Amino acid sequence: MSNHSTRRDFFKQTASISMVAAAGLGLSTVSAYGQVPARRRGGPKLKTSLNAYSFSDALTATGGKPASMTLFDLLDFCADQNFDAIDPTGYFFPGYPKVPTDAYIASFKRRAFELGLGISGTGIRNNFATADKTVRATGVQLAKDWIEVAAKLGAPVIRVFAGAEDKGADRKEVAKWMADDLRTCVEHGKKHGVVVGVQNHGDFLRNAEQTIDMVKRVNSEWLGVILDTGNYPADPYNDIAAVMPYTVNFQIKESPSGKDSPVRLDLNRFVKIVRDAGYRGYLPIETLPVTGVKYEPFKVVPRFHAEVSAAFARA
Repeated sequence: MSNHSTRRDFFKQTASISMVAAAGLGLSTVSAYGQVPARRRGGPKLKTSLNAYSFSDALTATGGKPASMTLFDLLDFCADQNFDAIDPTGYFFPGYPKVPTDAYIASFKRRAFELGLGISGTGIRNNFATADKTVRATGVQLAKDWIEVAAKLGAPVIRVFAGAEDKGADRKEVAKWMADDLRTCVEHGKKHGVVVGVQNHGDFLRNAEQTIDMVKRVNSEWLGVILDTGNYPADPYNDIAAVMPYTVNFQIKESPSGKDSPVRLDLNRFVKIVRDAGYRGYLPIETLPVTGVKYEPFKVVPRFHAEVSAAFARA
């Protein structure tokens, strides 16, 4: 069987599963397929958010110099630009990977509320694909710690990475221990009311089939997908459509083919896919530097936000 036929059959199967779930036939009807799609209703509702990584350089202290911007400054920027929410990545909180103080969390949460901003999620750095058990265990504990931070912030979801497998690794073996680690994180998330979202970050999860397989291996309603539109370069729109039933949050990139690609995300096509899936929630944008081009987030972010908002309005 050709690879094209295999992918085509996969997308047909995924669509069939989604239709079954949408018909409201109950969990037992689709239990043979593992994890079931999100049970949405009420039609699509799309809200914008800003992923803090868009301002990574400004938010990061380097060379002994303090960061030129704080997360509180970013809150003000989001309000000025009329975002609906902010996605404050964990890296930019004081002392990361240590958790911030309760006082800091309370102040941040209050300021967001004062500005009318939701907190759409947060995220950490981890690697569950490595054969190094110590690294994986550290990642699990980090996820647990920051799940508790997310709960205090009122963030509904925390993003984790799959990680990049070691050269020559057996994918089946990696998938097994990754699912075990994610399952441990998910149980902690369930305890604290925080959904764990695994991002397709161009590492172990490189297409929709691999992403959905991992979600189904974990098989918990407390695990979903952080859909990164910039990391399905081979077949972006079909992959995005296939993963939509399991998507709990986003990172919308300017290009579907990586940060250095001149190809722009077809926002009209993308928004139609999202609306057709009945998605309700935040769609955080994340802009990135392009090699050889001066990166000015204070210009790039408002421009891309306007483009995304216009696509929402057209739809």
